[in-house]
Amino acid sequence: MSEEISASEIDALLARMYPFNRSLTGDGNRQTLNVLRELVPLDVHEYPCGKEVYDWVIPDEWHIRDAWIKDSTGNRLVDFQANNLHVVGYSEPVKARMTFNELSSRLHVLEELPEAIPYRTSYYTRSWGFCVNSQQYKALQRSKEQFEVVIDSAFDATGSMSIGELLIPGAKTEELLVSTYICHPSMANDNLSGIVTTALLARTILARGRPQYSWRFVFVPETIGAIAYLCHNEKIMHKVQGGFVVTCCGGKGKLGYKESFVGDSLVDRAVRLAFRDKSIDAIRYPFQPTGSDERQYSSIGFRIPVTTICKDKYYEYSEYHTSLDNLDFVNGEQILESVDLYLDVIQILEENSAFTSSVPKGEVQLGRRGLYPHSGGSINQPASKNHRRHQEYQELDVISWLLFLSDGQNDLITIAERTGITYFDLLRVARKLMSQAVIQPAKDN
Repeated sequence: MSEEISASEIDALLARMYPFNRSLTGDGNRQTLNVLRELVPLDVHEYPCGKEVYDWVIPDEWHIRDAWIKDSTGNRLVDFQANNLHVVGYSEPVKARMTFNELSSRLHVLEELPEAIPYRTSYYTRSWGFCVNSQQYKALQRSKEQFEVVIDSAFDATGSMSIGELLIPGAKTEELLVSTYICHPSMANDNLSGIVTTALLARTILARGRPQYSWRFVFVPETIGAIAYLCHNEKIMHKVQGGFVVTCCGGKGKLGYKESFVGDSLVDRAVRLAFRDKSIDAIRYPFQPTGSDERQYSSIGFRIPVTTICKDKYYEYSEYHTSLDNLDFVNGEQILESVDLYLDVIQILEENSAFTSSVPKGEVQLGRRGLYPHSGGSINQPASKNHRRHQEYQELDVISWLLFLSDGQNDLITIAERTGITYFDLLRVARKLMSQAVIQPAKDN
């Protein structure tokens, strides 16, 4: 399914965007969106800081140029330039000299993951801090001298929050949503994997010509960005039938999916079919009102059913929200597994249709249309050694089910669920039956 996408292209995009210091606002997000605009024609919108969006307010734009903790010789013991996770997101500016005892309450460390730098933020409360690994923490703790502590940051109340948007108009008025978040700095699974996957899905849909559904692609900072987007597009978003929040789809672990709040929406069912037909034993995560932006899209005022295909879901892997979520943990081949599944789901949704039979009374005479084996009488007997004959009888089973259930009510997803036949086998045979004018799409498709 992903013949247009290669693992090497994904690896190149990961390497290019991994260093960007993404946050709720700022130049790292704009850098990211500018790279994505090389892949797809994104519209970039700027929502002004200080604007009320439902129960929230878009915070001031945050800029950081540099940060460090130096010893008395000027050696950087902690260096923002070495890893942008070293600074708590949205830290206010600091320039001071202090001992370890004075600094310690501002340090974040993970004793259970001594090599890891944790990821921490302080978006809505003015504060500051550094995140360090265990070795750095112990080195600071042993020292009796004063450190030079600097965070060269600034806030701009006249700034804005950047979001990316792409609408691909389809033949139908119904829309499907694909949303991802762009606010995490140098972490690969959460959520650079989602950013890259979403852009490549959009490019693929564009390349395939006019789709059936209209597809709305959204790149926003998590939580506040999704809320702001809903607030700015409230009437439009009420047209959205369902969709995906694309996140954490590139780890080393098993593939899985988080269900929508509905559980059996059309999107949920398409996702389950894609996994079933690839014989993937996926991890099923029932819906919970925690996690990512499904909380916003599925909130009471919108109730959009959105699902997530993941490969090491947030909260579920030890590297989560640390510097160990890096390009050693994530690569293009792993992300490509998720991309393939998403593309299968997209095609399932795009090609899904109910059909009506042109011969509803009695069964269709298949032989004169070249749809029945030349010799009869061997159905349900042991499989023939003749491979072609065996395939004919397999296809006859698909034909029989399609004709029996083509009453204008049962779409291909329903037929695939009921019969256990793979969706794409049903689709292939349905096209053959349409070419023989035996069935036609139902009028209300």
